[in-house]
Amino acid sequence: MTRRTHAALAAALAATLTLGLGACKNDKSDSGGDAGSTAAASKGPGAESGSIIGGTPAKGGTLNVLTNQDFAHLDPARNWVLPHMDFGTRLIYRTLVTFKAEPGAAGSEIVPDLATDLGKSSDGGKVWTFTLKDGLKYEDGSLIKSADIKYNVERSFSPDLTGGPDYAIQYLAGGENYKGPLGGEHLASIETPDDRTIVFHLKRAVAEFSYTTTLPTFSPVPQAQEKGTQYDSRPFSSGPYKIETYDRGKQLVLVRNTNWDQASDTVRKAYPDRIVVTQGLKGGQVDDRIIASDGADASAIEMPWMQHESVSKVLPKADVKARMAAERTGCTDMLFMNTAKAPFDDPKVREAMMYAVDREAQVTAFGGPAMADVATSFLPPALTGGDKADPLKIPAAGDPAKAKDLLKAAGKSDLKASLTVSLGDKTRAEAIQQSLAKAGVQVTVNTVDPSAFADTVGDTKNAPDLVIQGWCPDYPSAATFFPFLFDGRTIKEKGNQGNYSQFKDQATMDRMDQIAAMTDVAEANKAWQQLDQDLLKKAPAVPLMWQRRPLLTGSNVAGAFGNSGYAGMIDMAVVGLKDPSKSKG
Repeated sequence: MTRRTHAALAAALAATLTLGLGACKNDKSDSGGDAGSTAAASKGPGAESGSIIGGTPAKGGTLNVLTNQDFAHLDPARNWVLPHMDFGTRLIYRTLVTFKAEPGAAGSEIVPDLATDLGKSSDGGKVWTFTLKDGLKYEDGSLIKSADIKYNVERSFSPDLTGGPDYAIQYLAGGENYKGPLGGEHLASIETPDDRTIVFHLKRAVAEFSYTTTLPTFSPVPQAQEKGTQYDSRPFSSGPYKIETYDRGKQLVLVRNTNWDQASDTVRKAYPDRIVVTQGLKGGQVDDRIIASDGADASAIEMPWMQHESVSKVLPKADVKARMAAERTGCTDMLFMNTAKAPFDDPKVREAMMYAVDREAQVTAFGGPAMADVATSFLPPALTGGDKADPLKIPAAGDPAKAKDLLKAAGKSDLKASLTVSLGDKTRAEAIQQSLAKAGVQVTVNTVDPSAFADTVGDTKNAPDLVIQGWCPDYPSAATFFPFLFDGRTIKEKGNQGNYSQFKDQATMDRMDQIAAMTDVAEANKAWQQLDQDLLKKAPAVPLMWQRRPLLTGSNVAGAFGNSGYAGMIDMAVVGLKDPSKSKG
């Protein structure tokens, strides 16, 4: 999904996580554990070393979350953007299956959540049955029923509830023309024979369907609570916290859901009594406040992550550096080209862009080699066994002379294009603007507030020429990568997610179908990697970089680490405070 991942193939991620930014000579005092050896002590906190920033939290207090943005969507049928997915599924609602709340490779492993197990498959993997745990309750004490999960999955088909995961639409039988339950129609391919049993009938075998049910689509929404697009503002809680107040764009306050039963939940620890999200702050201001850790800010984390420009403020300060980690995300950032209209409907123009972009400048704009690697393919190393494929052998700094020649051959020597980015990516957009200017391409940069970015670039009729965006697999398979990025059948008029290039190539779609039908995982992986090379030649986008996520916490925060199941985001299921009595908010 967009800049999120469940794709931390354990060995690959563990091997490639950065050593530098989170490093401190001795992390005993901050991790709460014995470093044990010189090698262990040289590694920083977080997933890389298997340690946890601040040690084990104490129960109680107020955790403050500082952010520059409102939530794009908290409605579980629409929530498919990090860090909002991490926030929603770890705090407000539960899913059939979820990811372990552990640092390192274990964070990619799945465990039952609402369900008693990881699901039972039949009919060769085309039918999946889940049984709910007994006695699960919502915030008002009413019982969670299988029909509520069915209802929310159906909601994901609604054209009015855009932006959410497309897996149910792609996988469930009989959903081709289904428009959701708001008109009273229901899907026959989801059966609920009793209040604790739900059965999914799929179009084809999906061996990884258990992973699919970690997504918020597979959380419960009782039909009686339906509020259409307004459900975004007050989702009904099945998790450890419920919404007390929400003033959009300003503040959200979570308090304990007293009907959540810790005994039924092996993952969420719910350490804080309250979680206060302060929105609308400037990114640099958030970084400075958490670096200083004065007053309530000592008990704060930031959302989504520290700005890369602020890393230089942290590195000289050993005490601050000790509470920072840099987590590899498993995602690929790309420059998407709108192939639905001129000039990027021309493959030669797109090929020229592959040579025109200076990817080294992208890495520099993001904070340098310690914060990102130049991407040489679409698939991230986490999906290729750690290998970094580079089939095109284009210089990392680009080749503007060759780009000019290709544009001249295409009859597009005087090219103009618009580039739309989220506000926080303005520096990177300017780097694109400068590098393309060397090839004679004039770029106009437009910035959009982060909370509106997904909806803006997802409006295909008014989509810009160019978009910088990232994509991460939802679990360890390229089947959660390419079909969402470059399958023309996934394009939507509103709420378009993934295929920002609006790329629709029949040969590519046919090959994706052939790979999806393969039952040999090794054979499928090899085929996906070959498709990666084929797509690079067709150039619907330019791979830019594989970034690391800089995470910084206040000095009173404990239990913080980047969970590989959530693209290296701080796992909200287990974060809390060292001393709750010192928290304010």
